[in-house]
Amino acid sequence: MALFNRNRGEEKAEMTFIDHLEELRQHIIRSVIAILVMAAIIFIYRDWVFDNIITGPINPDFISYRLLCDFSHWAHMGDALCMPPVNINMQTTTFGGQFLSSISLALIGGILISFPYIFWEFWRFIKPALKDKELSNTRFIIFWVSFFFFTGAAFGYFLLGPFTFNFLGSFTLGTKGVLETRPTLTDYLDNLTNLILGCGIAFELPVLAYILTKIGLITPVYLRKIRKYAVVVILLAAAIITPSPDWMSQLIVFIPLFTLYELSILVSAKVSKQRIKEEEEEWS
Repeated sequence: MALFNRNRGEEKAEMTFIDHLEELRQHIIRSVIAILVMAAIIFIYRDWVFDNIITGPINPDFISYRLLCDFSHWAHMGDALCMPPVNINMQTTTFGGQFLSSISLALIGGILISFPYIFWEFWRFIKPALKDKELSNTRFIIFWVSFFFFTGAAFGYFLLGPFTFNFLGSFTLGTKGVLETRPTLTDYLDNLTNLILGCGIAFELPVLAYILTKIGLITPVYLRKIRKYAVVVILLAAAIITPSPDWMSQLIVFIPLFTLYELSILVSAKVSKQRIKEEEEEWS
């Protein structure tokens, strides 16, 4: 298998299955060390991280609330994008709740910050198994994977986070006011993590389109064919995410997601042309 034929400088070395596992172990160990180092730093400054970053989307002074409201007024939309400040008091229900949440916070933060290095280690592991022609098509892959991941994470944190927590925090059931939203710290961290990681992974769609087109599983024709279904799915997601039925607020969420899909079509089209050209050169 090509995966076991890995380059060592100018020489090629046949690796046994055990050697292969040993090298993979080294990459994993280095990645874990990077995560633990960043997690330790975050744990040391956990109070600052919690006050200024973790609770940002539910902080009345969060920058997204101010910028969205200013944009709404600038665009002559009135208060369509002005969300009322979220008033949420969290709680822990166990003695070790805050300590365990601090560890969880540090580890998740360590993974997020170390993502480029983790992917770099992963890339170093599979890179020797690729041919020169395959490597020529993966230039700047670490930059692009990291770029889309952090762009998605920022989208989830600065946009979807405020919209989601504002909606869920202000949603009421019944008219007598007997229910009060008082989430646990763990619940809040889980929701915030899902938003950030989920959007970070979702924004890898252009990279995924590149890979799937490269191996022939999808084509730009297919992506264009299902565009109308993708639009419906994106519109439904935007309608669920945004707290108000105003179409402008839903459009703010719809535009980045639809742009991402269109970018995936462009990436797929470019890769498809390259594949056709390479196949023609092989048969000529």
